[in-house]
Amino acid sequence: MNFARGSEAKSQELNVILKRLAILGSTGSIGQSTLSIVEQFPERYAVTALAAGRNVDEAFAQTVRWRPRVVSLATEELAGLLAARLGRAGITGIEVVHGAQGAIACSTHKEADFVVSAIVGVAGLEATHEAILAGKPVGLANKECMVAAGEILTAAARERNVPILPIDSEHNAVHQCLRVGAHHEVKYIWLTASGGPFRQLPLDQFAGITPAQALKHPTWVMGRRITIDSATMLNKGLEVIEACRLFDVPPSRVRVTIHPQSTVHSMVEYVDGSILAQISVTDMRLPILYALAYPERPASTLTFDLAALRHLDFEPPDLNRFPCLRLAFEAAEKGGAHSIALNAADEVAVEAFLESRIPFTGIPSTIEKVLAATPEAHPASIAQVLASDREARERARAFLA
Repeated sequence: MNFARGSEAKSQELNVILKRLAILGSTGSIGQSTLSIVEQFPERYAVTALAAGRNVDEAFAQTVRWRPRVVSLATEELAGLLAARLGRAGITGIEVVHGAQGAIACSTHKEADFVVSAIVGVAGLEATHEAILAGKPVGLANKECMVAAGEILTAAARERNVPILPIDSEHNAVHQCLRVGAHHEVKYIWLTASGGPFRQLPLDQFAGITPAQALKHPTWVMGRRITIDSATMLNKGLEVIEACRLFDVPPSRVRVTIHPQSTVHSMVEYVDGSILAQISVTDMRLPILYALAYPERPASTLTFDLAALRHLDFEPPDLNRFPCLRLAFEAAEKGGAHSIALNAADEVAVEAFLESRIPFTGIPSTIEKVLAATPEAHPASIAQVLASDREARERARAFLA
């Protein structure tokens, strides 16, 4: 049976409007969690487009299961492999595309009602921007897009009255807390951080940290780069910049607190002294469902055990231990090219660390050198953002060489 048509019939019976999804980064953890939500709510969601990157096996399995209108892979060769496998399986009528233009074809597909942006890094930037220009609501799980081009994306969204709904657990939590107060009533946005695996490790041992140690996050199961970024707290720094862009606040009104239990996902402090916190299970399906269903709250099985609130710790981050967080606040103040360089330099440095070419402490030192060499500029187009990103990567590679 055609899944979309079956779901549509069921949704009409239940008086629920079916929402067709374009999922950018469908084979990653966010993409797979999104598909699990579709599985749980077939009367609400169907799949129209999948941008699957390089994982041909998973892309094939997803295409067979969900029968989207279009599927994109990273390269022409991979797209050819997928098309051949679909042909041998007797599956026809599905367009197979590739590259940046293929991702854009997915994000702007005429049948897509909602776009989940979960491609890692700036690779998903063009497709996300084009989705907004096409008037598609976006669920954003890619913080790098907002860090590198947040001013451009939010301006385009305002002009077209298109919502950008955060899927990152921290920003999703802030979004929920902001629903009860006016913008001018917000004093601080508080982003919580687990502190990663090295919150209590003596500083003199940081140079000897191995990739295997850094990849053991105490709370979340995530991709390799974001796990390393959590260990350096650069991830939290990127989230500070993302919060400034998403919620239109200056860096001085965004605070970070170490919260090892990770049960409070973020908080909003209002001018009257009230602090609202969002608490839920550490499961990305909850923020994904929130973004997909907004402003509704469908019933789900994602319940929280209140016994987990018996002990909650909060402490300020140590910027000597986590210099990447300090560098992120500095980049947030300058904005533009410095925000772009922060993300680009980190991506290059993390790759070098994972390949054991630099020590753990080489990540912040590389970022600091690149930021110091970056001239102030504010790109006005996506092409200029990508050019600035390339320049920062070249600087980072030159320093590492």
